[in-house]
Amino acid sequence: MEIETGSESVPQKEQRPPPAPAVWSESPRGSRRSPVVRRVLIASVAGCVVLGGVLVLRPGSGGKAAPPALGPAGRAMAAAGAGAPAALPDLTVLIGEREAHVRKHPGDDQSWAVLGAAYVERGLRTADSAYYPKAEEALRTSLKARPEGNADALTGMAVLANARHDFRGAKKWAESAVKLSPKRWSTYPALIDAYSGLGDAKGVGRALETLQELNSGAPAVMARSGQVYRDRGWREDAASKLMDAAALAEGSAEKAVCLYRVGELAWERGEPAEALRYYEAALRSDPDHHPSLAGKGRALAALGRTSEALRAYQNALVRQPAPEYALALGELYESLKLEPAARAQYDVLRARVKQEGVNGVNDERILGLFEADHGDADAAVERLRGEFKRHGSPEVADALGWALHRAGESEEGLKYATRATDKGPRSAVFAYHRGEIERELGRYGAARRHIGEALRLNPSFSPLLAPAAREALEALGDPPEGGPAQMYAPAPPPQAAPPASPRPSPTKPPQQG
Repeated sequence: MEIETGSESVPQKEQRPPPAPAVWSESPRGSRRSPVVRRVLIASVAGCVVLGGVLVLRPGSGGKAAPPALGPAGRAMAAAGAGAPAALPDLTVLIGEREAHVRKHPGDDQSWAVLGAAYVERGLRTADSAYYPKAEEALRTSLKARPEGNADALTGMAVLANARHDFRGAKKWAESAVKLSPKRWSTYPALIDAYSGLGDAKGVGRALETLQELNSGAPAVMARSGQVYRDRGWREDAASKLMDAAALAEGSAEKAVCLYRVGELAWERGEPAEALRYYEAALRSDPDHHPSLAGKGRALAALGRTSEALRAYQNALVRQPAPEYALALGELYESLKLEPAARAQYDVLRARVKQEGVNGVNDERILGLFEADHGDADAAVERLRGEFKRHGSPEVADALGWALHRAGESEEGLKYATRATDKGPRSAVFAYHRGEIERELGRYGAARRHIGEALRLNPSFSPLLAPAAREALEALGDPPEGGPAQMYAPAPPPQAAPPASPRPSPTKPPQQG
């Protein structure tokens, strides 16, 4: 095992970490840990950071998980050392231990950073934004205790801002952490998330290149690379990276995340049966992975297994009432002509967005999309204009373009829809939105192309919009015969026939005398 010191790694035999507070002196059961175990855990806590929404502690040279003998909190720390998400029960124990420790040692900046990072991870994993104010308080307490050189707390603040969809704030915190410690690979995923949320493709590319140079072999880095490749439309490369990450993942929670992302790629390719297989595999690995449960509902609906789809969505909402799940279930109910059930889910969405707003979460995009299709389109435009000024990602551009179209401003909406399809991932929803706007504007060739592309990418991309896309394509009909006029040289104008030569008048042969 090695301890990271700046940009170098020093074997533990040659340099031991300085004495640290007795962070791990007791197990959850109150028994004393062995000196060897305590030294391992103290060495781990010396570099706490947060990686892409996952509690991460600066890894040693191998990044291998620690033995199970470490106990729940030790396993959480060891998983973090490999850049992997911890199991939720282990994370809960870790939070309890850190809370108890900082009550006795309120000046321990490292433990406050650990606690803040754990709160963020818990909030992300359970879709419970009530953890975010607690995380902010813990991380700011760490920064107050050590205002200079505290890269751990800076990275934790970056991941917290990403979780709240405050990508400008995330960029500020992550860039500060990178400037302070440019060789810490664990900081770069938070920076990638921030740049992605801002629509800064060049920034994403630079940060990914540095991340791969620093630690290309970690499953967490492979998974992050796969997500970036997916956003670029490199589906084969994305699938390869994510499959490698899933194969190398050692923890059940980390494996579930990778399998889920492979399932998402299958879904986006229009392969619901294949997607369902990966979602179910992810749930076998980690039954608490609620995105896979919602993905399962979506895939089952596409396969016509409606009753099972409704149960999957309902279970996902019971466990984690995320606004996007309420919107998806509401639209499924609406597609089944169950209007009261749909309205009930839309009420859940509004209530959830309001609650998340209290906890600092920015849900403007999801609320804008909802209002554009099911509420006040003018209010959606106003909401999404402000969001696009803050975070000009392809996802926000698509939502704003669609809201403008629904509000009767299709000409302006097309500018944003074009930006989304040109700069964003290959998305059936993006293509359909652009095609419908073009159809409204009378650009029938372009509309036929983009609506057809949406259905080729994923024939079941939405229980409401996919049937509408098929109807629109049928109404557009086949293109005129002969193809686009600009592909052929104009036909020459018909020439007038040349005047006929006058015939000589017939003469009689001379008579013989």
